[in-house]
Amino acid sequence: MKTNTLPFAAAGDLAAPLELIQQVKQAHRAFPSGVTVVTAQFDGQPVGLAVNAFSSVSMDPPMVLVCVNSASRSHASLCDARHLGISILSHAQSPVAAAFATSGGDKFSGVAWHEGEHGAPLLDGVSAAFEVEVVSRVEAGTHSVFFGRIVGVETSERPPLVYAGGGFFDGSRLLAV
Repeated sequence: MKTNTLPFAAAGDLAAPLELIQQVKQAHRAFPSGVTVVTAQFDGQPVGLAVNAFSSVSMDPPMVLVCVNSASRSHASLCDARHLGISILSHAQSPVAAAFATSGGDKFSGVAWHEGEHGAPLLDGVSAAFEVEVVSRVEAGTHSVFFGRIVGVETSERPPLVYAGGGFFDGSRLLAV
């Protein structure tokens, strides 16, 4: 079988027209995804943000990846962290998702959380949570892709919160953003 390969584009060749970017955003809205909050400790304080670009990478060793916008206020803190918390929000946590999706402010105010075994903040009331050791980070356009080896996991029977079409879905109805 013959495989077609393409050369990698130089970073300067990756710029896209605004119209294409808008069309890509619209297309991505058609793909439902879970809602996660990625957290770390920075100078003894929890930091974090909402992220929907999260995926399993490997089962042996157990690894995941998460993509974080390089322009986010939490980006530098996450880059400095050895361990990250990744909390998969439950269907009842759309207000938590909205709080962590905003820029600035104390996102942890009024949100119950605890430290994982390796110090990463993990939110309470979630569908599942991972504590990961960052093993690598790759710069990809506007985002950094963090690869983490899972060092702790928590599960529950709570259904997950889903994001699609520009809003949250709790499994039975679309919720306000």
